[in-house]
Amino acid sequence: MTDFPHLLAPLDLGHVTLPNRVLMGSMHTGLEETGDWNRVAEFYATRARGGVALMVTGGMAPNREGGVFPGAAGLFTPQDILDHRVVTGRVHGAGGRIAMQILHAGRYAYGKECVSASAVKSPISPFVPRELDEEGIEKQIADIVTAAVRAREAGYDGVEVMGSEGYFLNQFLVTHVNRREDRWGGSYANRMRLPVEVVSRVRAAVGPDFIVIYRISLIDLIPDGSSWDEVVLLAQAVQAAGATMLNSGIGWHEARVPTIATSVPRAAFAHLTARLRAEVSIPVIASNRINTPAVAEGILAAGQADMVSMARPFLADPDFVVKAATGRVAEIAPCIACNQACLDHTFSGRMTSCLVNPQACHETELRVEPAATPRRIAVVGAGPAGMAVAMTAAGRGHAVTLFERAGQVGGQLNLARQVPGKEEFHGLVDWFATMLDRSGVQVRLNTEATVDVLSGFDRVIIATGVVPRDPAIPGQDRALSYIEVLNGADVGPRVALVGAGGIGFDLAEYLTHHGVSPTLDPAIWRREWGVSDPAADRGGLTKAMPEPPAREVWLLQRRAEKPGRNLGKTTGWIHRASLASKGVRMMGGVGYDAITEEGLWITRDGKSELLAVDTVVLCAGQVPERGLADRLTAAGIAVDIIGGADVAAELDAKRAIDQGVRLAAVL
Repeated sequence: MTDFPHLLAPLDLGHVTLPNRVLMGSMHTGLEETGDWNRVAEFYATRARGGVALMVTGGMAPNREGGVFPGAAGLFTPQDILDHRVVTGRVHGAGGRIAMQILHAGRYAYGKECVSASAVKSPISPFVPRELDEEGIEKQIADIVTAAVRAREAGYDGVEVMGSEGYFLNQFLVTHVNRREDRWGGSYANRMRLPVEVVSRVRAAVGPDFIVIYRISLIDLIPDGSSWDEVVLLAQAVQAAGATMLNSGIGWHEARVPTIATSVPRAAFAHLTARLRAEVSIPVIASNRINTPAVAEGILAAGQADMVSMARPFLADPDFVVKAATGRVAEIAPCIACNQACLDHTFSGRMTSCLVNPQACHETELRVEPAATPRRIAVVGAGPAGMAVAMTAAGRGHAVTLFERAGQVGGQLNLARQVPGKEEFHGLVDWFATMLDRSGVQVRLNTEATVDVLSGFDRVIIATGVVPRDPAIPGQDRALSYIEVLNGADVGPRVALVGAGGIGFDLAEYLTHHGVSPTLDPAIWRREWGVSDPAADRGGLTKAMPEPPAREVWLLQRRAEKPGRNLGKTTGWIHRASLASKGVRMMGGVGYDAITEEGLWITRDGKSELLAVDTVVLCAGQVPERGLADRLTAAGIAVDIIGGADVAAELDAKRAIDQGVRLAAVL
C-alpha cells in the first residue's frame, strides 16, 4: 500500500500508458547549447531512472527568429536530429519517456529579428518585434510543424507546444499585444486562430500515436489579459484540434506578480486547473509551486488535475518519484524555489544548476563515487557548507565527525527560516538533518572543537561561517544585531536597518510582518499581490491590498545606489515591491554618524538629519570566522576552509553547498 495512490497511478493516453502522474516540466538549462550531447543525455536519463513518468525538455526554437536568444538550440539540421537521438535513446534505455518543447519566443526573443502579432515592444526586451504579415505567419506555423516532425524523427515521445507565459502564441491571444485587424486579430475567434491552427497541423503531421501537449495560460496576470471564458474557448478548441493533454501555464514573464518564487504559496494556482478540468475531456496538468509528494497527491486526490508538473524539484532531487514510491519521503532533497542557481543563472546566460543539489546539470562532471581510501574526517560547523561536505563525504565511505557549537544543525539557515516567505527553509534544514543521520555522520552538537581534539583526524574541514561585520558607528552598543532580532529580541515600532543587502531586506520583511505569513495563506497572498479570479477580471489582476505594516522601517545603505540592486536577478524585484507596499523607506548614499537615545543620526546629500527611531538593527555585512582555522594552521595542522569562513558574501548558501559537495567529491 502506497502513501500516494493517486500520484503513482498510471495514466492511459490511448496509444501509451504513463506509469504515474508526474511530469517533469520544461526548464531551460543551457545544456543543449553546450553541444555536449552526452552531458544532455545524462541529465535527462538520471531523471528517467528516478521514476518520472514523462519529461519535457527546455524550449527548442522552431526557427532562428523564434529563439529565446541568438544561438538558441533547435532541430534545424540532420545533425541536430542525430544529436537529439543520443538524448532520447539514453532516456528510453533508462525506462523513461520524453517530449520536446517547441518554444517560439515572439517578442520575448532577445534579438533584432524577433517577430510578433504586432510591433509592440516587450518591457523585458530592448527590441521592437516585426509585425508579421500573412506570409510571415504561415512561415512560423510551418516551422513549428517541421520542428514537431523532426522531434518524432529524433525519437521523442511527443512535443509540448508552448502557448503560455507570454511567448509567441500567447501574444496573439491578447489585445495587450495583438493590435491586428485582419483574420489573425480583432475578435477572440481570430486571435485564437494561430494556436488552434498550430495544434491542428502538428497533429496532422505527427499522426495519432504521438503525445501533443499544449501549454495554455490559465491566468496571464497582465493588463488586458485573457478572460476565463476565452481560456475555456481556447482549451476546447485546442482539444478539438488534437491535443493529448493541456498543461497549465501561469503568468507572463513580464507580469509583476511572482508565480514560482519561494514566497508564493504551494499549489497557489491549482484551483484554476481544477476549473479548466471540468470544461474539457482530455487530461489537464497542474503546475507551479508543487514541490512535495503530499502536495501533489492532494491536488490529484481532490480532482484538481489528472497529472502534476514539477520542474525544479527534479533539479533538487532526480529520484523524487522513486523515493516517494519506496517510503523515503524524508530523503527527498527539497526544492525551496529560491531561483538562485536555476532561473537566476538562466536569465544571466549561465548554466542552470541547483542550490540544494550542485550536481544538477553537472552529472558528468561532478561525480560522487565511493572513496578509494576511506579517511577520518572532521568538519567544524554545521551550516550549509559543513552539512553538505559532511553528508557527501560520509556517503562516499569516509568516517565523518561534524562538530557544532550550537544545539542544532543548520547554521544561519536557522535565521533565514524565521523570515516570512522563507518557510521552505524549514524543510531544507530537516532534510539536512535526515541525511546526516542516514549517511552515518557523527554529529556532536553543543561542542566546541579544539586543536587538541582535531589533531587526531586525517583531514580537517573548517566551515565555521561568518560573524557580523563591525560598522564602527559611535553608540552602536545601543543597537541590536540581525542575529538578536531573528532570535526574538524586542524591537520598537520605528526601526532603522543599517545595511540593505539580502539580510537587510530579510529583516525588513520580518519586521513589517505580523499575523499569518501570506506564503501559508493563499487568500492573503492573492490580496497582497492583487491576484483575482480571471472570470471577474481580465488576466486575473485587481488592485493589490497588502496588510498594513507592523512597524515603520527605514532600510539604509552606504552605497549611493538603489537598495536591492544586487539581489537575485529574478527575485530582487519581488523583495523591492513587497517592501515598497509596506511603506519601507529605502535610502542609499547614507553616512552613519551616531546612535543616540534620540535615534540614528545620518548624513545624506551632505546634510545631517535624525531618524527618530526606537531601534537600530545592524546588518552591515559579515566577515569570515577563521579563529579556529588560524589556530590549527599555527599548530601545523592543514585545513580546508569552505563556505562563509572562506568568503563572507552575504549568506550565500548556493556557493557554500557547492563548495562542500565539490570538496567532498575529491577527498
